[in-house]
Amino acid sequence: MSNENSAYRAEGTVAPGFESVKNVYERELQTMAEENTQLCVYHKGERVVDLWASASNDPGFSPDSIVNIFSSGKSLAAIAMGALVGRGQLDYQKKIVDYWPEFGAHGKSELTVADLMRHEAGMPAFDTPLDPEHLLVKNIKENRVGEVIEAQAAEFPKKGGSRREYHAITRGWIANEVFRRVDPAGRTIGEFLDEEISTPLEADAVIGVKEPDLGKISKVTLLGFAFQFLQSLKPGFLGRKIKHSIFQLFARILRILWSMRHATRRTRSAPPPFKGMKGMAALDIFNEPAIAMGETPSAAANCSARGLAKIAAMMSAGGKWDGREYLSEEGWRAMHGEPVAADMGFAPTSFTQGGVNAFNERGTNAGGLGRALNAGREGFYGWMGFGGSIFQWHPEHEIGFGFVPTALHAFDILNERGKVYQAEVLRCVENLKS
Repeated sequence: MSNENSAYRAEGTVAPGFESVKNVYERELQTMAEENTQLCVYHKGERVVDLWASASNDPGFSPDSIVNIFSSGKSLAAIAMGALVGRGQLDYQKKIVDYWPEFGAHGKSELTVADLMRHEAGMPAFDTPLDPEHLLVKNIKENRVGEVIEAQAAEFPKKGGSRREYHAITRGWIANEVFRRVDPAGRTIGEFLDEEISTPLEADAVIGVKEPDLGKISKVTLLGFAFQFLQSLKPGFLGRKIKHSIFQLFARILRILWSMRHATRRTRSAPPPFKGMKGMAALDIFNEPAIAMGETPSAAANCSARGLAKIAAMMSAGGKWDGREYLSEEGWRAMHGEPVAADMGFAPTSFTQGGVNAFNERGTNAGGLGRALNAGREGFYGWMGFGGSIFQWHPEHEIGFGFVPTALHAFDILNERGKVYQAEVLRCVENLKS
């Protein structure tokens, strides 16, 4: 498939009944500010959408290229943790100190695994940046990251009722320390993902890229804030290249600024997560080999849409694929169980005890941001990543979904740019049923 009337190289296939997804994909390529993108969808065990495109005809970009998916990696870590739960080795309701006694210092002794996975552990940021070298597997196993976490104090938002505050990067670092202490082989999440999920599934999804594979990475690029602001001033019919108008952006930014009034002191004055990182302009650090080779499960997994969609398809089928069990029924149910609705500052969320968000009809009634987050994603589980990536699954319809862009749209905080594909896939599935 090619798109001969534009600068884009759009390639791939769609199955009968999903042709409209291709049409939406090509339309979005023309209207959104894109560089390289991949879109892959499974339905009932079959790959029904497999599309990719490059705005610059990048010869190095292919459906097998891997890209940093930022917070979409949180769901990969959640799957790894869920696998241990299914084996009876981990319990979401147990305290973290049951597995890691030293964690309890500085007011953290009562925190449970579920608290951590729901972003309610009181550590949305650390008081010191981490050295990227300490995130290499050998140094993780020497407790270089663990000793930093042990020295942290828990602190919770001021507003009453909810302790939820987005652990954007820290959740993965803490979960990795719990995981390696529980796993009988002492593996990190990245090692487990490679050995027990990605390799047997033949899925390109990596936490901790090996040096020979660094060439497979397609780098991410942050759209300039001035460009995004100027584009937001354009009406959609005049060719706006981002999803939201100035009025929508203003409302979302106001919401975030308002929520920061209740955020913890540490969040408001947090140092950068990595040494050498200074402000949003330093997001280029995520293109550095040192970050890609280390393990930051919540913000630096490198994956293809094909890989994510295949893992999501396995999850949509109850943790089984091609005769192999990746999550036991008990582990799968526990991971998706006990969703709790709470405001996370930038949007109302419904995180399960296993650390994935449940997108649902109820969320669409939770105000404008609730609709923006949930409408068109009803029934999906999972999460999404800064700038645009989406990694989610729909158990009822057996849909596995992966969208991976390299152009990061920072103002699209709820990833509505990729949500249009989810909504169209849902329409296609409903039409196939009728």
